[in-house]
Amino acid sequence: MIGDAATSVEMAIARQLLADARSVVVLSGAGMSTASGIPDFRGPQGVWTKNPEAEKLATISNYLADPDVRARSWQSRLHHPAWSSEPNAGHRGLVALERQGRLSVLVTQNVDGLHQLAGSSADLVVEIHGTMRDTECLSCGRREPMLDTLVRVRAGEVDPPCLVCGGILKSATISFGQSLVEADLERSFAAADACDLLLALGTTLAVFPIAQMVPIAKRRGAAVIIMNAEPTQMDDLADATIGGDLSETVPALLDGLA
Repeated sequence: MIGDAATSVEMAIARQLLADARSVVVLSGAGMSTASGIPDFRGPQGVWTKNPEAEKLATISNYLADPDVRARSWQSRLHHPAWSSEPNAGHRGLVALERQGRLSVLVTQNVDGLHQLAGSSADLVVEIHGTMRDTECLSCGRREPMLDTLVRVRAGEVDPPCLVCGGILKSATISFGQSLVEADLERSFAAADACDLLLALGTTLAVFPIAQMVPIAKRRGAAVIIMNAEPTQMDDLADATIGGDLSETVPALLDGLA
């Protein structure tokens, strides 16, 4: 894809925009992690595309009401590919961008923690949809490492309760029907409002309100680069659009940048 003539032109435009930028904000989505072996949700091979019933597990009302949904959710967490996945070259490219002093904030829709595993500073990463690497009690709010809870699941607890109050546990992710953390949303929008380049990576830009970062940045005069395997709903706002595998295109974008 990178060798395609149209893509090469878009890449050249994007590289110049990035070279000129001093405050870059990144919005990353599921396509960022597909090269690490974690399927996306809405793509042609996405989890919900292939199995619409799987979306039921991500809806908080179903999770609270149905013990069977919780039991299936724990099995899904136990066998999630993230536990054996490694950051790819796209993740590592953003670490390099941070080390150059260009990256202001990295907002991710992903819950897999691969940005931090790659070396991105935790204080720059906003996990807008939470993290699968912790569990949270829906009654008392206690959090603990997910792997500790999965030890209990592996030992036979089909729906492990909170060890403090006996409440329902779930991953510390934002399910359908749950509100985003307001402080994270405010920080994300403020970053989009202050940057001179917004880089949208591996996201369809179909999930709101976080997709609003793109028009916010554009209205403030920032450049917008969209890199995604499929066309997005906001390609018309982009100064450059690049398809292909992000584990290839992100390093190509950053190659030689100082």
